[in-house]
Amino acid sequence: MGKHSAKAPQASGAADGQIQAPLPDVPKAGHGSSGASSRKFGFNAGSGRDKSARTAHAGFGHAGREGRSSRPEVPSNPNAPRYSRAKGAGEYIEKRRRRGRHHVLRTVLVAILAVIVSGGVAVAAYIHHINSTINAGVDTKLRKALVETKDPGDPFYMLLLGIDKDEERADSAEYGKDYSAYRTDTIILARVDPRNKKVTLISIPRDTMIDMGSHGTQKINAAYSFGGAAYATEVVSKFAGVSISHYAEIDMDGFAEVVDAIGGVTVNLPVAVKDPKYTGLDLPAGKQTLDGKTAALLGRARHAYDSYGGGDFYRAANQRMLIGAVIKKVMSSGAATIVSTVNTLAGYVTTDMTVSSITSLATNFAGIDVDKDIYSGQCPTTSEYVNNTWYEVADADAWAKIMERVDKGLPPYSSSTQDFTAGVAGSVGVSTSTSDDSGSSDDSSSSGTTVTPEYSGTVLVLNGTTTAGVAGKGASTLSSAGFTTSTNDAPSVQSKTAVYYNGDSAANAAGVAKSLGLSVAPVANDGNWDSSVDVVVVFGTDWTSGTATATGTASATTTGTTTTSTGN
Repeated sequence: MGKHSAKAPQASGAADGQIQAPLPDVPKAGHGSSGASSRKFGFNAGSGRDKSARTAHAGFGHAGREGRSSRPEVPSNPNAPRYSRAKGAGEYIEKRRRRGRHHVLRTVLVAILAVIVSGGVAVAAYIHHINSTINAGVDTKLRKALVETKDPGDPFYMLLLGIDKDEERADSAEYGKDYSAYRTDTIILARVDPRNKKVTLISIPRDTMIDMGSHGTQKINAAYSFGGAAYATEVVSKFAGVSISHYAEIDMDGFAEVVDAIGGVTVNLPVAVKDPKYTGLDLPAGKQTLDGKTAALLGRARHAYDSYGGGDFYRAANQRMLIGAVIKKVMSSGAATIVSTVNTLAGYVTTDMTVSSITSLATNFAGIDVDKDIYSGQCPTTSEYVNNTWYEVADADAWAKIMERVDKGLPPYSSSTQDFTAGVAGSVGVSTSTSDDSGSSDDSSSSGTTVTPEYSGTVLVLNGTTTAGVAGKGASTLSSAGFTTSTNDAPSVQSKTAVYYNGDSAANAAGVAKSLGLSVAPVANDGNWDSSVDVVVVFGTDWTSGTATATGTASATTTGTTTTSTGN
């Protein structure tokens, strides 16, 4: 992967730490007259872009860009700094916590009390009030743009938008409440499969170039400003080639509240996140628990990845990771937490769904394994400067193949090289499988790597075929790549090629698999193989037939003659 020459700032910002946040007050409805929530804003950390070089990424060739903005220029305003996203989510969140909050509802205890006192009548009114709140802003045009599924268990697509429309902006003269003043900062197309308990999250870059007909060539995030939720849904539906059945606008304030309500979320960061200028984050690499404010800031921190290029892509990957972390925490906490989470979200989400449909869907997903049952990826694009504007131009062929896989219920990528954010940004679930059969995707779903390959360490190469020289040739390839190798025969003929790693050598194993051109995923040694080395490679008979290899790696294959004896 190419990198920009400029390095990300290294100064320290806010520390993270282990958080045990108390339950927050539950906010109440505050939807503006335009119908959209009066407290929306998305995951973006800043509208300006300051990259000075363009570098193609491995896989889909995403490149950096300079001087880009996702919002049109606005006249100078002395109050503008107050609304600057460069100040980060923290100020917005803290400001709302200092204010007296509106209350959509109290807590789950209020509902229980209502059942006891009024025999269910108050509960009906209570639920009606929540539905009125979350459905505010869902007009007839949006409902017409949504396509119902034939059966409740059928897979469906849901559009998730983050709108940078907080209460202060909505009340300001510069922005106001009308949707025409806003663009979507976060666009995620979710495929939800209730019957098989699978969720796929696909991020679409907000700067993706789209032909909007009478509106001309635009960035996809401008669709909202031209026609609100309905038009944004239509544009994304056409771009992805799928029908969309449900819609939700999500406010990052609400995301922070939900994270606090469930006691924080645990994430695993492959690299440190340092963003002192914009969000103030200074998070170390590794596993840690974040409170709502820190999680929300992480979802905005794109400049922390400036040295890698394409900060929006790494930010989008972190957003998907955070969504997965919330799902994992909520779904492992029981029905009461699910209800409480829905309650908290009510003040921060506009959706066509009702409380009963949301709760029913959550119930269907009880027992979901986030690490295996959530698939994750993003639309492949390349940065191009067109008519004095930076756009993300979609790789049409690659995008069509990704959506074809997603529609089959498969992870989006057929090769781990397509996920260029892996090993740098956070990840959730599965991104890659080599299967073209949705029925077998579970078996191969772990074939995607989520670590940055390392080309060092000790490797034992075993020949489990009936062809002499396989292990020796493989070892030679690995030695050239930087590994220290040894060879031997496997204890018996193996039908499948496999890569095993010991301890924390997953990254080394990923490097081994990539060096050999293997499409199989490294797995932890279960004790059946040598534990004195970092990695064990076992060549199986599928290697000699070519089905265990990837294209462009013929140098690692054998050209020897099949014999009855094995040789390293």
